[in-house]
Amino acid sequence: MSSSYPLGISFEFFPPNTEAGREKLMGVRDALAERQPRFFSVTYGAGGSTQGRTLHTVKSVREAGITTAPHLSCIGSEKAQLRDLLAQYREDGIDSLVALRGDLPSGMGGMGELRYANELVEFIREETGDHFEIAVAAYPESHPQAPSFERDLENFARKVKAGANLAITQYFFSADAYFHFVERARALGVEAPIVPGIMPITNYTKLARFSDACGAEIPRWIRKQLEAYGDDSEAIAQFGSEVVSRLCQRLLEGGAPGLHFYTLNQADPCLKILDNLGGSLAAR
Repeated sequence: MSSSYPLGISFEFFPPNTEAGREKLMGVRDALAERQPRFFSVTYGAGGSTQGRTLHTVKSVREAGITTAPHLSCIGSEKAQLRDLLAQYREDGIDSLVALRGDLPSGMGGMGELRYANELVEFIREETGDHFEIAVAAYPESHPQAPSFERDLENFARKVKAGANLAITQYFFSADAYFHFVERARALGVEAPIVPGIMPITNYTKLARFSDACGAEIPRWIRKQLEAYGDDSEAIAQFGSEVVSRLCQRLLEGGAPGLHFYTLNQADPCLKILDNLGGSLAAR
């Protein structure tokens, strides 16, 4: 692959909670592995609520021979717990992580000993040195809980400078929002690659719910067109593939270092976008 895309493509999975879901994910893994991704990532529930399933999923996904990065969140976790988990990951040969603050699940009493992602990154570095490649989250349209865009940008710079190797953004549908965010981050001295997160569009109801929860803006023209399709899932998928493919093309042409797909444990929507882009964006 051209060196224009040094980080290639990567894919995110979530831990299935049924045997059928686990079997399906292995098929998704195999289909996406053919595109030679740089890594797979596996999500981690709030307060570590899916820790066991995350670890099991990481081990299963890694069987495809692709680097696999577990998500690790600090909210609701104690240092001893995190220390044990890091040791287990090292023992299992895992050398990549996605470090997140995480959300406090309802009913959980404490925040834990680490409150912010920059503290988690610092802790990982203190405990393990440079063993792990660490990715952190970025929010081109600002984190939904941030008091301002400026404050959120400062927080992002702080966690990158704590020792992160790269950042992966929340998904978005405005390339301008991404380019503006990268420009502002560079002005604050952030040099790490900032990889755009990509959400394929396959179901309007789910997309609207996700977007409302995480603060990702769906442009009005996209919302209105998706509403017009109603229950026509085929039309929604076709329109979504075209819209997201154009977004990806503009991002890559504008200098994005790669693409990170939020798969929702589905292969076909991602594969269609990659085919529209002319094939795999495999890492060097």
